[in-house]
Amino acid sequence: MTRSASLDSAPLDAGALDAALAPFGHSRMLPAAAYTDEAVLAWEEEHVFARSWVCVARSTDLAEPGAQRAVRVGREGVLLVRGPGGDLCAFANVCRHRGHELLACGATAQRGVIQCPYHAWSYELDGRLRHAPRMGEVEVDPAEHSLASIPVGEWGGWCFVDVSGEAAGLTEHVGDLAALVAPYEPERLVAGAGHTYVVEANWKVVHENYHECYHCPLIHPQLCAVSDPGSGDNQAERQGAWVGGSMDLVPGAATMSMDGASAGVVLRGLDAAQRRQVLYVGLLPNLLVSLHPDYVMTHRIEPLSAGSCRIECSWLFPPEAVDAEGFDPSYAVDFWDLTNRQDWAACESVQRGIGSRHFRPGPLSSREDAVYDFVTLVAGAYREPESLWRASASTRRSADGERRKRDAIST
Repeated sequence: MTRSASLDSAPLDAGALDAALAPFGHSRMLPAAAYTDEAVLAWEEEHVFARSWVCVARSTDLAEPGAQRAVRVGREGVLLVRGPGGDLCAFANVCRHRGHELLACGATAQRGVIQCPYHAWSYELDGRLRHAPRMGEVEVDPAEHSLASIPVGEWGGWCFVDVSGEAAGLTEHVGDLAALVAPYEPERLVAGAGHTYVVEANWKVVHENYHECYHCPLIHPQLCAVSDPGSGDNQAERQGAWVGGSMDLVPGAATMSMDGASAGVVLRGLDAAQRRQVLYVGLLPNLLVSLHPDYVMTHRIEPLSAGSCRIECSWLFPPEAVDAEGFDPSYAVDFWDLTNRQDWAACESVQRGIGSRHFRPGPLSSREDAVYDFVTLVAGAYREPESLWRASASTRRSADGERRKRDAIST
């Protein structure tokens, strides 16, 4: 394969990226290697996940001072710690003695110090070396052996880290998505349920599937019964590393559930129009947020290989609903677990098809404008990683001329 001009660009054919970045209505999907080549995933781990703000947890996962959680971002281990004053800290999950992990990836702890399980070196919750035991006459200068700090931030009740320290600020990364999401008060909501899925598909296939309902009439009959797949609109002009838009509920449906009925409480900050729609937004690289009138569902995506990913799905409800006697989140959970599994089966089939020697990148429907937005952001990052998530204006839909043209699709 040939590389594009930048020595730091992704190991993908330059012509294939040109095709993906062509104007909306004339573009093609990313080449097969973007979904199947482990070398491309390795590049993404270093240049996308490691150089961007990545969602790693909910703030409530680290609710109290001393709470600790080990996560992985690309090839980097990260230790999240809630400090004594309530501030969230993040460190490389690496002891400054011999490099042992301070906490196994996926593990949690609740204690007043950070302690390596290998030789018991310990650190304050702010990362300063506290004690290096049994070192004999070897002097250890605490100032030289603090834990390596990693930029960390919180937005909407989610925790984000930038393991490279090179990304723009979290506020810039989120952009005007913050204002769109604000009425739903996600930072106030509490988890009522969660599922973890392993999907045999590339992480980008999951994103692309999420950002269109062109497929809904064929594989989501339950969804189409409560939401018109031809409704709503996607945001053509955005500030920040996100794509997405809205869909409308059908008359008589109060939310996304099997019968359209809600067993919860309408979110207090929504106006009349927001109570009749569902927002679907993806904050790159790994957080999908579905905002309903009475709950918020999230998917947090972690690539496992070029052809597989882990997806943590959470259902968040207002505290007054969760605290109500007899509250049962299954009305939302059962609906979306079924819908998720329908989607995962489709994504896995796409992945198998892309792996065929006969696959060629196809064109996008006028109903796949949000997919186009996602693809051009990724393709732009492949070509110019130093400008991550900033595709040029010439490759993006313009507000006046490239709005979605609705096809008539029978449900």
